[in-house]
Parts: sequence; structure tokens; C-alpha cells
Amino acid sequence: MNALPPGSTIGILGGGQLGRMLALAAAQLGFDVCIFTDEPDSPASRVAARTFVGSYLDVAALGDFARHVQVVTSEFENVPAQTADALIAAGVRVCPNPRALAVAQDRFDEKSFFNAHGIATPRFAAIASQADLDAAFADIGAPAILKTRRLGYDGRGQIRINSTEDARGACERLGAPGILEAFCAFEREVSIIAARGADGAIAFYDLCENEHTGGILSRTILPARVGAAVVVHAQQAARLVLRAFDYVGVLTVEFFVMRDGSLVANEMAPRVHNSGHWTIDGALTSQFEQHIRAIAGWPLGAASRTADIEMINLIGEDAAQWSALAADPNARLHLYGKRDTRAGRKMGHVTRLLRT
Repeated sequence: MNALPPGSTIGILGGGQLGRMLALAAAQLGFDVCIFTDEPDSPASRVAARTFVGSYLDVAALGDFARHVQVVTSEFENVPAQTADALIAAGVRVCPNPRALAVAQDRFDEKSFFNAHGIATPRFAAIASQADLDAAFADIGAPAILKTRRLGYDGRGQIRINSTEDARGACERLGAPGILEAFCAFEREVSIIAARGADGAIAFYDLCENEHTGGILSRTILPARVGAAVVVHAQQAARLVLRAFDYVGVLTVEFFVMRDGSLVANEMAPRVHNSGHWTIDGALTSQFEQHIRAIAGWPLGAASRTADIEMINLIGEDAAQWSALAADPNARLHLYGKRDTRAGRKMGHVTRLLRT
């Protein structure tokens, strides 16, 4: 593909904080940005050249959006298949490959994809009925996690099953087709953020070590406290995924590190990722700039880390500490411009550069 020149317009599906940071990175490279969102007032819309508000299933609105942009990407993976189809039919390029989005939207398909490419996962089974759950739980054993196959994030849409008593009626409580996964007694959680350019070049960021509270990412540190073999294994898995989808853009794969040092894949995110927010301040090229470079057909930037890192998510009322955080000389404060503060809502993040 020919590289898009500065002054071209990039379209982004979604108006949240990831779209906002992508738009800021695009502007840095001289691109204009159009946002398509179903929210009338969104964080991304406040930093974009233009915002289209409509349903992701409105073919006419999507066609109008497509006429104003040269390439379209997404800040979230749950883009309806019809959305990508409508944009492609309108003649605009969509990155990453919509097939990657489709696989990532369904946890059963996602884990089946991992296994088909030699990437280890927890044992799992598709659950469509209580009978399915009873049979799968008898096979997989306790403890196990029942999750919705689609949607659900930051710990939502999950039920822990420790006994046959827990399993009784769990399908009804879940309220949607599910997947039962064996619980992993992991030592730590890590993620690998990788990018693949239109020319097939691949860049890896350093492995992130992540901590979650209530199912929501709370803290990321680098370097991750793992051996070199774990890093190599994570990179190999990410490379397999990128090549399998002929992927263009940034992609993240999350893993459990087991006590024996082996890696078990949890999920992938075909987009920029919360655990990579540190790259804005702590890498030569941020994940957001890297994604824009890739989808615009530019060479990938250097992904080298410039310091040891601690990134803390500001969730709910945490953002009220902005004044103290702004006064910390080692802190880089990022607030997302969300109007309403709610419990469990990501309002911003702060990155601390610990050592150069």
C-alpha cells in the first residue's frame, strides 16, 4: 500500500479514551481525525477534527463517514461485523483485519484460535445449556470460571464455579451463551504489546507485568519480573497471531505466567491496550503513534523503553487526586476528559518514570 501523506484523514470507530489518545497521536503526525461514535459527547470527539454520531449499524451514516476518511481503525474490538462490511463496501480500507476483530469478540473462538496455532490456554468448553455446564464442570473440575462468550470486560460477565452447588443455575444467572474455563493458579499476569506494519515488519514493546483489582487493570510495571525465556515465548505467540491475521496495527496478548515459567494465553486485544499507556511517556514511540504509523503505511517507530515504569490507572474518585499528582515531578498525568465520575470508570492514568 502507498503511505498516507500528512494531511490525510484517519477514521476511528469509538469515542473513548483510546480513541482520544489515538487522535492525539495522529495529530502529532499531521493527520486529521474523524470519530464515529454512538455517544453525543465523548472524550475523543473533543480532540478530533470532526465527529459523526450514529448507530454502528446505520449503513447510510457509515457511508457518509467513509467518504471523509482514507482509512478506518477502531478503539474497541466489539465492532459489529456489519459495521466493517458497510465501510469496506463504501470503498474505505479497514485496519486491522476485521477477521481479527471477529475472533476476539468470541471467547470460545479466540481460545480455539490460540490452540489451533499452538498457543496454550486454560482448558475450556462452550456452554449453551445447564447440561453443557454440568458436563464441562465434571470434566474440567474446580475451580473454574464461567464467562459470557461475547462482551463483558474488566471482570464483568463472569461467575466463579467452585462446586456443583455453584454450578446449579449458573447458566441462567449468566444469561447468555458462555464458556467454562479452568482456573489458572498463576504466579503473575503479563501482556505483550506488538505492532505489525503494512510491509510485514514487526515491533515488540517490553513485556508488561499487570495487576488487577476487581477485574480492572490497576497497575502495570516494567520491566516485568520474569526470565528471558518468558519474554521470548510471549513474542513468539504474538508473532504467530499477527501473521495469521495478516494484521496491520497494534495488538496485545495477555498471558498468565505459571509457577513453572510456562505461559498460558488469556485473551487478545486487536487494538491499543490499557497496559501500554506507559509508552506515551516511557518509550521512543508510543503504542498510539505506532498504530497510526502502521495503518497509514508508514515505517514502524522504535519501541525501545526509556525508563523503568510504574503506570497506575485512575479509577473513579482516584482522579480527584489530580492536584497532588500534577505536583509530583516523577509523574506524568493523563486525564481523559470524562464528564461523569463513576465507581469502576477509568478516568485517567499516571505514569512514573522510575529510572533511566
